[in-house]
Amino acid sequence: MGLAVSDQKGKMVFPLKTIHRSPRENLFLELLNIIEQRGIEAIVLGLPLGPEGEKSLTCRQAENFMHSLGRRTALPLYTVNEAFTSMEAEEILSSRGIKRERQKESLDQAAAMIILESFLEGISHKGGGK
Repeated sequence: MGLAVSDQKGKMVFPLKTIHRSPRENLFLELLNIIEQRGIEAIVLGLPLGPEGEKSLTCRQAENFMHSLGRRTALPLYTVNEAFTSMEAEEILSSRGIKRERQKESLDQAAAMIILESFLEGISHKGGGK
């Protein structure tokens, strides 16, 4: 799971880290620690919708994860369709000369950045703030 954060103004996005699959409770503990340490104000999650907006098994699993996280934090949770973000992230990393075999660690973080940028761009087009 790739993590990314924005600056205070929601103008710039930075990769944070990749959390590798671990027992689910450990994953939530690590996320909650990051949220507290960094003063996170809202959480944006990628939702893997199909090309026609349909919900696959993976999408339902992501929604279950979101609901579980929502029970553990009072922060607002938002979703963004993450369809094709991994492919887009792979293209970006390749264009920067990062060989495919070395992309795994950065790929999830790059996809998280694309998801967060998409969310922030949507807010700015609606005239909202951070």
